[in-house]
Amino acid sequence: MRVLWRLVRYQRPYWRLVVLTYIAVAAATALALAVPDVVRASIDRVVLFEGQDGLRMSLLIAAGSIVGITLLRGAFAFAQRYWTEVIAQRVAYDLRNRLYDHLQRLSFDFHDRASTGDLMSRLTSDVEVTRVFIGQALPELATTLLLLMGVAIQLFRLNQRLAIWSLSLVLPMLVLAIHFGVTQRPFFLRAQRYFGHMITVLQENLAGVRVVRAFAREPYEVEKFSGASADYRHHRMLAIGRWVAHIPLIIFLGTLMIVVALWVGGPMVVRGEITVGTLTAFTIYLSMLTMPIRMLGFVVNLLARATASGDRLFEILDARSSIVERPDAVELPPLRGEVRFENVSFAYSHSPDRPVIQDISLTARPGAIIALLGPTGSGKSTITSLIPRFYDPTEGRVLIDGYDVRDVTLDSLRRQIGVVLQESFLFSTTIRENIAYGMPDASDEEIEAAARAAQAHDFIVNLPAGYQTRIGERGVTLSGGQRQRIAIARAILRNPRILILDDATASVDTETEYAIQRALAHLMQGRTTFVIAHRLATLRRADLILVLDQGRMIQRGTHRQLLDQAGLYRRIYDLQFREQEDYEQIVRGTAGAGP
Repeated sequence: MRVLWRLVRYQRPYWRLVVLTYIAVAAATALALAVPDVVRASIDRVVLFEGQDGLRMSLLIAAGSIVGITLLRGAFAFAQRYWTEVIAQRVAYDLRNRLYDHLQRLSFDFHDRASTGDLMSRLTSDVEVTRVFIGQALPELATTLLLLMGVAIQLFRLNQRLAIWSLSLVLPMLVLAIHFGVTQRPFFLRAQRYFGHMITVLQENLAGVRVVRAFAREPYEVEKFSGASADYRHHRMLAIGRWVAHIPLIIFLGTLMIVVALWVGGPMVVRGEITVGTLTAFTIYLSMLTMPIRMLGFVVNLLARATASGDRLFEILDARSSIVERPDAVELPPLRGEVRFENVSFAYSHSPDRPVIQDISLTARPGAIIALLGPTGSGKSTITSLIPRFYDPTEGRVLIDGYDVRDVTLDSLRRQIGVVLQESFLFSTTIRENIAYGMPDASDEEIEAAARAAQAHDFIVNLPAGYQTRIGERGVTLSGGQRQRIAIARAILRNPRILILDDATASVDTETEYAIQRALAHLMQGRTTFVIAHRLATLRRADLILVLDQGRMIQRGTHRQLLDQAGLYRRIYDLQFREQEDYEQIVRGTAGAGP
């Protein structure tokens, strides 16, 4: 019930329209209740009338009254339907936007655990269920309750004894509907979860379509999606089956009410205790109850679905980011670029007993180039992720120019840090907009300068529309090296004081890498740069190389210093970089020999 109440509260900004809507609901219901009374009076007049002319006029008046009431009721019903849909669409709009905004602000550890497909399911399917709840379930529930009360009042007004007999089956019908709603919720919640899993399978397949084709795994993917779809269908049909199963019983009990009314009321008409018109009105009123009580099953079904979907939506909205600004956070002034780690350890929230990095201490002077090297999973990317505060250390602290990153505002911190991630993500828009993503007000000259610095300008101007060329989803219309250079240009444009290159040249060929390295060599001047690299040129240029293994810093020094030591760096160099160095020496020797 708490979940439904939270959903209802989203109507508060539109309370005036809500009031008008339920006035229309009440008016339409009241007019519907008036029709049987008009029929009762007309039938009783027919029985009593002896004159043909008077009878005809009476029937014409009754028919005209019914037509007028029906037209007026239709007008109120139209207003109710239209206004409820307006409210429902606005609530869905607000809810989608709030969910999307909240997802933007949740920290990386939430997205590490979340499934993209499941989040998409919640923002689409579950929000749509909420819209139906606001636009259909609530008005239908109000109509049903008003009809129940109105019909009961009218029946007791006509004849108390017959009303008690006729309404004796209403309570079992209500108990049945309520019991159904309580027991139905887990089935719809389970169905929604399987729907989210199906969307996840679909999203992963579409994202990895090239891998699927490359390995000829289409039959496997079809079977996997078919299995996920079958699971959803099965659990959805279980929920629907339970809902449908109660409808015949509701119909039977509703019909039985009319039978009871006729069984008890017929003799009463014969004895003169009630009129024929009264008995007719009774049966009409009771038939009016059958549909609302049947709809009550539909409403309870929607309530169960809305509760299940609301649980999933509020699971996101109630999630709290582990990265939050302190109330007294200060604006970080323009940086010099000193970065200091003091006994820093970090473990992900889902595995707190397995630290990713342990007891890391280092100081990067302003303008220094710090290279991080180590096997996969040694903690290189984690260290760089702590600088812009994508995560908070579980022990120790990270300081920039003496400021603990947890004491400054996130915007002032991240605005002065440029990041090129290992996976160069681009948006499905123009190249210009991708480069200017962090600075949307940048001029064309600034964007072109950043592209030139990243060695991207030449290939961009050769594209069909130059900087206005629209690229495909995730930049698939570009090569890996081109995507990476645009990502580097995006970081360069911000002119950051601290630059993080998370294996930024991994996706480029050797020739392109040398061109980028020459540009970055100039750009790194005056900037503190952290580089995760697997290329020799980067290591040679570094002022300090940190060698990591299993989350611990086991060596530090310059390239030459570490080569003179026996250890992991020397082994990695012999395995990965010696061939690069030999190749460079051959190239230099060939170039110097001349013809």
